Amino acid sequence: MSDPLPFRPYAPGTQPPYDAPAYLGTVKRHPKQKLHPMPQTVTETTGPRFSPNRFPPLGDLTMAKGKPAIGERIIVAGTITDEDGRPVPNTMVEIWQANATGRYDHPADQHDAPLDPNFHGMGRVFTDDQGRYRFLTIRPGAYPWPNHKNAWRPNHIHFSYFGPAFATRLITQMYFPGDPLLAFDPIFHAVPDEHARNRLIAVFDLDITEADYALGYRFDVVLRGRAATPMED
Repeated sequence: MSDPLPFRPYAPGTQPPYDAPAYLGTVKRHPKQKLHPMPQTVTETTGPRFSPNRFPPLGDLTMAKGKPAIGERIIVAGTITDEDGRPVPNTMVEIWQANATGRYDHPADQHDAPLDPNFHGMGRVFTDDQGRYRFLTIRPGAYPWPNHKNAWRPNHIHFSYFGPAFATRLITQMYFPGDPLLAFDPIFHAVPDEHARNRLIAVFDLDITEADYALGYRFDVVLRGRAATPMED
């Protein structure tokens, strides 16, 4: 992912701030002191190396122990590019998500919804030479969270892009078109710019859809520059 071009600053309002008052979790998480840049050396920018040999891909989340997961099968695919539209090849993409009932397969999730023994909600693939990736998964359910009165998180999938080293990792969330909960979600609205915020919403794509099997959604990602997909710091 080396890039000889100078970095083009993000347009104001296109990335979430460290402190988003409506999202109460940022009160404890955001830095209270002025940030200090930490110069990166070769160690931080070239390792560890992520490759399919060391991190076997898992692009199908719908089967565990040979049995199908419960819920609506969906395909999520797209292209990862830099600010000039050039594909980012051979980079590791990870996802994690709740199951169809809105519960994560994690001990910390005590939501009163059933777990699915055939769905663990974690996947990993590598982009091809054209920067393309593809996952087969289950449409995640909404779930309550204690941020405000009657608060529910919209259906979403977490994405992680590693690049050449752990220090270059970027994280974001993908949402679904037409979800009524988006209007009430402070994490989604932590991105002030509406056009940038809408870049977090996947697009239904009939070309990705497989007949009689799974609906398809396209989620293209731009890693940097003024058209960058909003990322979580």
